[in-house]
Amino acid sequence: MPAQPEIRLRRMVDEQLRGRDIADTRVLEAMERVPREAFVPPNLRRRAYDDAALPIGSGQTISQPYMVARILEELGLDGDERALDVGTGSGYQAAVLAQLAQEVNSIERIPELAEQARRNLEAAGIGNVEVHIGDGSRGLPDQAPFDAIAVAAAAPDVPKALYDQLKVGGRLVVPVGKRHGQRLEVIVRSPEGPAVIRSVPCRFVPLLGEEGFEG
Repeated sequence: MPAQPEIRLRRMVDEQLRGRDIADTRVLEAMERVPREAFVPPNLRRRAYDDAALPIGSGQTISQPYMVARILEELGLDGDERALDVGTGSGYQAAVLAQLAQEVNSIERIPELAEQARRNLEAAGIGNVEVHIGDGSRGLPDQAPFDAIAVAAAAPDVPKALYDQLKVGGRLVVPVGKRHGQRLEVIVRSPEGPAVIRSVPCRFVPLLGEEGFEG
């Protein structure tokens, strides 16, 4: 008989996150509070805690748990920030981010996914996330500036619109590179301009839009 979801969730955190290099206690606790099975299609819930990205429809995926934790750890949040989540998908990354920041705005280009994410977030009892429909590569200038921006899709270059929506000292974490292989870059906005403080290999679906890839 398969283990209960709560057991698989704890195992995911212990083995896939803590057992690797995720050390931020707040991130680990946030990942353990959010049930990943609530953000995957019903036919894939038995695989919700796999060490893998999973399809959620419309050619999109829910990111591998490790990459969600890595992105959020790189943001270095304290709990009182306003954050932007780019590429809502099923709402999973926004849900975990909501445990770490005071307010989260999330943007998704596919209306059907945005509506599903709203339902998923409401069902999970998460009330500090607002989901918007639009071009994620352009961000949400009307809601800016943000203390932190997390991007769950790959761009060919760092989207200038997103960088410009950061507060000074704020962090942007975004996969940058080609469609089939990127580096996760951690960029800090400074008075002198963008500073890339870290970069590690990764692989994400492409960010489509004006400052992303063409559809």
